[in-house]
Amino acid sequence: MLMFNPSREQVRRFFCESWRKHRQRQVLEGAEATAADLIEQHPEYHALLENPESAVEQEFTPEGGQMNPFLHLSLHLAIADQISIDQPFGIRAAYHALRTRLDVHEAEHVILECLGETLWRSQREGTAMDANQYLECVRRSAGK
Repeated sequence: MLMFNPSREQVRRFFCESWRKHRQRQVLEGAEATAADLIEQHPEYHALLENPESAVEQEFTPEGGQMNPFLHLSLHLAIADQISIDQPFGIRAAYHALRTRLDVHEAEHVILECLGETLWRSQREGTAMDANQYLECVRRSAGK
């Protein structure tokens, strides 16, 4: 299986370029369209993304109380992909259950919290991500 593993700079440039193309009404290709839609839902990131050179270099630290906007957008992008292909199996149904009481963006944020927690746990424990634990977290949240 071929995995795409972009560098930090590539990820940041991808989001900046997707936003630039969207603002200039250029044709968006592949994931750029999804990225531009996500960025549009996060106006707090617009100014940052409109200055790519600064965005690529900027550090975002939890100690500074800053959420990394590129991590946030990347998790949104991953979730959109997971829902579209229903991987892990059941994520699409759990998302639709969340959508019965939340709008699209709020539902994605609930899933994002579960994904972030699951990734953090796997990094802390030095193990692979537990897809079952992730899906169970989303299902619990959907049942609230």
